[in-house]
Amino acid sequence: MLSELSAHVSDPAPARGAVRPARSWLHSDAGSLSLNGPWRFRLSPTASVAADFAAEDFTDDGWDTIPVPSHWVLEGDGAYGRPIYTNIQYPFPIDPPHVPDENPTGDYRRHFALPDGRPEAERIVLRFDGVESLFKVWVNGTEIGTAAGSRLAHEFDVTDAVRPGDNVVAVRVHQWSAASYVEDQDQWWLPGIFRDVTLLARPAGGIEDVWLRTGYTAGQGSVDPEVTADATAFPVTLRIPELGVERVWTTAAEVTPFDVTGAEPWSAERPRLYEATVSSATETVTLRVGFRTVEIRGDQFLVNGRRVVFHGVNRHEAHPERGRVFDERHAREDLARMKRFNVNAIRTSHYPPHPRLLDLADELGFWVILECDLETHGFDQVDWVGNPSDDPAWRPAYLDRIQRTVERDKNHPSIVIWSLGNEAGTGANLAAMSAWVHARDAERPVHYEGDHTGEYTDVYSRMYPTIPETERIGTDDPTTTLLDCTPAQSARQRGKPFLLCEYAHAMGNGPGAFDQYEELVHRYPRLHGGFVWEWRDHGILTTAPDGTPYHAYGGDFGEVVHDGNFVMDGMLLSDDVPTPSLHEYKAVAQPVRFEFDGEKAAITNLRHSADTSDLRFHWRVEHNGVAVDSGELDVPVVSAGESGWVTLPRVTVAPDAETWLTVDAVLAEGTAWAAEGHVVATVQHDHSDPRPVPRVRPRTDWRPADGTLALGIAEFTGGSLTRLAGRAVTGPRLELFRAPTDNDEGPGDNTEGSDDSVAGVSAADLWRRQGLDRLTARRVTVEQAADALRTVDKVSAAHSALSVTVETLWTVEDGELELRVEIEPSSGWRTVWPRIGVHFALPDGTAPVDGAEWFGLGPFESYPDSLHAARTGQFAAAVGDLAVDYARPQETGHRSGLRHVTLTSGAERVLRITALPDTQGRRPGFTLGRHTPQEIAGARHPFELPGSTTSHLIVDAAQHGLGSRACGPDVWPEFALRPEARTIRLRIAGAGR
Repeated sequence: MLSELSAHVSDPAPARGAVRPARSWLHSDAGSLSLNGPWRFRLSPTASVAADFAAEDFTDDGWDTIPVPSHWVLEGDGAYGRPIYTNIQYPFPIDPPHVPDENPTGDYRRHFALPDGRPEAERIVLRFDGVESLFKVWVNGTEIGTAAGSRLAHEFDVTDAVRPGDNVVAVRVHQWSAASYVEDQDQWWLPGIFRDVTLLARPAGGIEDVWLRTGYTAGQGSVDPEVTADATAFPVTLRIPELGVERVWTTAAEVTPFDVTGAEPWSAERPRLYEATVSSATETVTLRVGFRTVEIRGDQFLVNGRRVVFHGVNRHEAHPERGRVFDERHAREDLARMKRFNVNAIRTSHYPPHPRLLDLADELGFWVILECDLETHGFDQVDWVGNPSDDPAWRPAYLDRIQRTVERDKNHPSIVIWSLGNEAGTGANLAAMSAWVHARDAERPVHYEGDHTGEYTDVYSRMYPTIPETERIGTDDPTTTLLDCTPAQSARQRGKPFLLCEYAHAMGNGPGAFDQYEELVHRYPRLHGGFVWEWRDHGILTTAPDGTPYHAYGGDFGEVVHDGNFVMDGMLLSDDVPTPSLHEYKAVAQPVRFEFDGEKAAITNLRHSADTSDLRFHWRVEHNGVAVDSGELDVPVVSAGESGWVTLPRVTVAPDAETWLTVDAVLAEGTAWAAEGHVVATVQHDHSDPRPVPRVRPRTDWRPADGTLALGIAEFTGGSLTRLAGRAVTGPRLELFRAPTDNDEGPGDNTEGSDDSVAGVSAADLWRRQGLDRLTARRVTVEQAADALRTVDKVSAAHSALSVTVETLWTVEDGELELRVEIEPSSGWRTVWPRIGVHFALPDGTAPVDGAEWFGLGPFESYPDSLHAARTGQFAAAVGDLAVDYARPQETGHRSGLRHVTLTSGAERVLRITALPDTQGRRPGFTLGRHTPQEIAGARHPFELPGSTTSHLIVDAAQHGLGSRACGPDVWPEFALRPEARTIRLRIAGAGR
């Protein structure tokens, strides 16, 4: 029995038994019965071949009940095991095709009823849309078959096993199997029957499969149909009522291509669909067709003859409570949100999604790279020795996976590229998959990033290249070779369209440099954009020991082998809250661009094929963030890829305030994904007259400071600030540390372009080694004048001879309290700094600081390499809303370009701080929160942050950029913060109500 069991779970064969060939996932009027709902369930810690539970007379009274679809590790409050998260490594020893004996196995049972009088020729099919990972099926005690391929559909012919009246279906699911070796995607391991289970009645003379290949050329549509059916099914009729199409085929030989007049093309911008039916005497299949032609011409990827730029995201199926269980309402809103944030493409990383998601993509409009359920990334840790991708024993499994991928989804116009999988090395099995796709679908190109030399794929694809490397790919420089390529192979790859299949790793606070990649895409036509990694965090909702709900990541369920919070790397938090990076992405990817030239502006339409007739252009003028005028621009319709000029309104410039013109491109009418007035693109133009920065009067009457001192609203003791406007305050204290972002913690193997990176050592480690989180100060000088106080401190890094001299000058200028801080580092600093700022602590007292009103950049946080979503204006937020609730606490909440900020306590305004630019015109930023950077850095989860009775204001002369070093390039040198002298000047006043 042991050898039988081992042979079963270690079998690389894709399926055995009565498994039917792959076919389209079709909407049919033939009879069906959903088997979703409660099933009887028991979990065993090890695998078994004993099948007594499948017998009809087996008593399952002692079993539990579990919903199908679901993942058993997300049910029962831990009674059925826990989720496991790994990125690259396998959670078991690498010993293909074998898996451990400790193999959690779920047994499922349920009853269903069939009516009497079923036609004798009718076939009964049992379909599973998704089971992880290996499963075996019995019906009425008869073994039907086994299958593997967790995110793939499998249909079993159960005709001979069912009967009228009561029937019993039993399913055994093994968490680990040979298939686990080729399903090592970066996600949670979540076993169980997690997609729909359906019983299908297949009528005699029915439509077994349909493929309506469509095209659109020279203003005319075309259909190249393929109908799979027995001869008894004919005549078969195709109807597209809206286009007046009705074709009757009396035999299979008559099913031939034809042209369609009057059809409008499908695109991601204008997803025009037509309902079509294919009918026999016993069955009607309904499809929605879109007319579009996909082609590669030279190094250009074209749809309907026009170059496509992918503003895409990698999308896993993930939900904090359901895992990968599909919910259509949530999925529709998810895709609508993508559209609202100018996302136009999806890579289904790294497996086919639930089939209904692709219906939604057709309807709402996305370019889709449909990826096969395949990844063997863990073999990278053993130098790819034993990798199934080049092992002939695994070829049937590889071919079965791509066949099931293509066949299920081939009718979707949104799918424009097939992808063989992800991070599975390279080898003959992948080449065989590509050859099969090319033979089956001659139109859609084949993608696979691991084919670095371009042996068997049609597009060149890379993940996380640096800006210089991406530019080299875009050029025709024969002196530079590409990754793993000879000069000849480099030339071959440069002759193809290029995709960033993964870039801009959106883990935690970040990424930076969206705009740099976007600029390259517009400069080099070979570059067709890419897919941000990734759309959303994968946090699983659970509770802390104190009952606080939070979103868990790797290790939070006691896993021995895990990859921590690397699963929290999306532009959308686990609870569907957009991060600032998503707003930044929207701003960079906006499909309309503006260029100002005096009293006119050029409006460029960057869309694929849609003109601007669906947009209205609203403008407003603001003085210091307060609107004083507004209207609508009279903009002519601009065709895709073209520019048009518009006359700007007359702008009244305020002599004593900043004057800004803002133009918003908004939807003229509501759509399926956004309401009328939704902002698609925004631009601001500064019309302000330059204003001089007030100078500090020199003082000459300095004397040693003694005891207490009052300067305006400030009170000092021994040269140290104790109160402002009557409330306790400490500071300003030099702050060079920030709670490391996930990118700061990245090891940084990809550091090309960064002048300060150390490969394999994170920036955060360097900061901690230099003691930036443990600065100590020694006062060197304290002296006062009639209306001034001056201190000099030597601030040193722990265990280091490195230091920073901080000169603090408090004065009264024009009746206002002014603070000027001069920061001067010693020589010898060899790494970037996270920030250069000053830190004020404001104890709560009777009126805790709980909010801020500011004039500057907002409303979202912003950093040097992530500024496009920030606009100049007046904003207000509570302290809790200034920060982003990242799954792992880290630097957050910085607002750049500060003019002034008012700290509030409820309805009361506490302090008003005006920031003056330095001598180079640079403005500081601010962060306001309830914890110090050191406290934030010490917490792994938000609930671990300590209670606080103090608010903390940090005014930064500068911040280090974000980059995407967690998995990608480091901060670009232009946005890296070198140790340097900086000045911070603030005017501080009591604010009143």
